[in-house]
Amino acid sequence: MASRGDLPPLAAIRVFEEAARSKNFTVAADKLGMTQAAVSYQIKILEERVGAPLFRREARGVSLTDIGVGFAEKATEALNVLSDAFDEAKGVSQETLAISVIPTFATNFLARHLGGFQVENPNIAVRVEVSETLTDFNSSGFDVAIRGGKGNWRGLSSHLLIQTRFTPMLSKDLAESIGGVHDPKDLMSLHILSPSDPWWKRWIAEAGLERPELSDEVRQHFGPQVLEANAAMSGQGVAMLTPAFFKDELASGRLIQPFDLTCEDGSGYWLVYPESHRNSQKIRRFRKWLEAKTKDWRS
Repeated sequence: MASRGDLPPLAAIRVFEEAARSKNFTVAADKLGMTQAAVSYQIKILEERVGAPLFRREARGVSLTDIGVGFAEKATEALNVLSDAFDEAKGVSQETLAISVIPTFATNFLARHLGGFQVENPNIAVRVEVSETLTDFNSSGFDVAIRGGKGNWRGLSSHLLIQTRFTPMLSKDLAESIGGVHDPKDLMSLHILSPSDPWWKRWIAEAGLERPELSDEVRQHFGPQVLEANAAMSGQGVAMLTPAFFKDELASGRLIQPFDLTCEDGSGYWLVYPESHRNSQKIRRFRKWLEAKTKDWRS
């Protein structure tokens, strides 16, 4: 291990990390409030200390060498750890937790419960953005994200909140329009929302139905579950939904779940954040609160 005296200047590492992210010295200079010459000088200092080039100069910018790629990954992690330590030293009174979250989880869970987190943590301000896109933590400014998938994202810590389970749901009025839904095959006489959704094929197979051909259905796809649930509540058709997200709607009768059969596809909803932020106090607090709130969903 190198001694502290062998470490390059922190300013040079910060410039290198930004240049590696921007892949352009001019862009990096603008973001850092420096001149391009100053950025080039700091990179030169690092390359001299390393004894090898970190960038390849190209016509429209720069790209990292193999050595540069490895160094950039570790530099980002080190700066994140240092930033978290500094934030903690300043105290949580100056902290903001930025959360990126998918629509259904945002609407049917987070919006209903997030006030409880803020009551328990009054010194942590919360900023929430709803998005279906995968968060780029290096450039977006988000601290954590809630995403659907299998939890195997490289470089991210992933914590399961809810195992994905799904089953058909519809409005009471739509069910009564055919004299009630008593057998899974009764659903096939109703309009199916998002028939191309692979969840339908899995549930139909588990229900023991001869696989019906859904290709004659209008090719709709509503996207987020919350949109499909609203269509189902208004009587437009049968939706394949995750019961945990719609407990209130089921309890009030706005939706009915005609069968106990639920299926899984190996995916879930996860809290994710960069591994380098695993010691962040605000993230630890949010994770502890969120895991407690979703505990029943994992049983």
